[in-house]
Amino acid sequence: MRLPAEQLAKHLEKGLEPIYVLTGDEPLAQRECLDAIRAKARALGFDERTSLTVERNFNWQQIAAFGQSISLFASQRILELHIPSGKPGTDGGKALQAMAAKPLPDAVTIIILPKLDRDGKNSAWFSALENAAVTLTLQEVEAAQLPQWIARRLALQQQETDQATLEFLAHQVEGNLLAAHQEIQKLGLLYPAGPLAAEVVRDAVLNVSRYDAFQLGEAVLAGDTERTVRILQGLRDEGVQPIAVMNPLLWVLRPLVRVKEAETRGENLNQAMQQARIYGDRQALTRRALARLSLRQLQAALHKLAEIDKTAKGLIRQDAWLEISRLCFGLAKVSSRAARRT
Repeated sequence: MRLPAEQLAKHLEKGLEPIYVLTGDEPLAQRECLDAIRAKARALGFDERTSLTVERNFNWQQIAAFGQSISLFASQRILELHIPSGKPGTDGGKALQAMAAKPLPDAVTIIILPKLDRDGKNSAWFSALENAAVTLTLQEVEAAQLPQWIARRLALQQQETDQATLEFLAHQVEGNLLAAHQEIQKLGLLYPAGPLAAEVVRDAVLNVSRYDAFQLGEAVLAGDTERTVRILQGLRDEGVQPIAVMNPLLWVLRPLVRVKEAETRGENLNQAMQQARIYGDRQALTRRALARLSLRQLQAALHKLAEIDKTAKGLIRQDAWLEISRLCFGLAKVSSRAARRT
């Protein structure tokens, strides 16, 4: 069953289905859908959560082993299966079809996929999942629709403002829903319910902290190593949690990978950036990054972010801040000449 993401909350009021599939590259929608399903599962007694990420040489027997194992601590469990590439391979396709035919017992399985290409959407494994699972397509909000999206989000916290201010907010976040979400939350904390004057919205939005994770992404794209190090240290000194840096970095790198793939295929770069929702000044930054970074380097960076995400959540024993710093500095210092050699 296909379900629009905005209808998930109403769906969950009726209970949980055995399998959910989240597909798309919109990080805010993914996070909110995951949080909603997790919260409902916890309320129903699903007290144990296991997260697996499908990478090269992933052992798909882990899925069968999970279904056959008995937990000492919980009778009902959550399995989250992340497939960043969207390509499970032959063994993975068979495992997913088997799961669709016979869902794991006493478990809710959440399968997280990127936006799939035509082959992925037409594959046997995805068709099997669509027939058996609740499938949520995480749609990106078009630039023209963003002001109304912001208005709806403000209304949820009983606030409203005029159209010109909504357009100002949309322009400031440049299509970034995570940034828009943060600004809306800030307005909810700073001001009571009711109308918001244009002046107070502008003051709140423009009065940002000295450092933020979006500035870090810009510094990495620009190849500015000194600014990258300065922002990293500033974020850490300000007490920002590593997990709060992850999504903005994903928002920077995922579209860049999509544009780099299009460039590799010889497609029109301007059109590729429009499709990846890269607008305005960010297009110049993107071009500079494309000249420096190879597709292999960018794909490796996404895989590294998935690993750091596990570290930040306590699943891997590493220093999350150290790994983020290494990744960002490594990307920023790559030269154009090095990128062309790879």
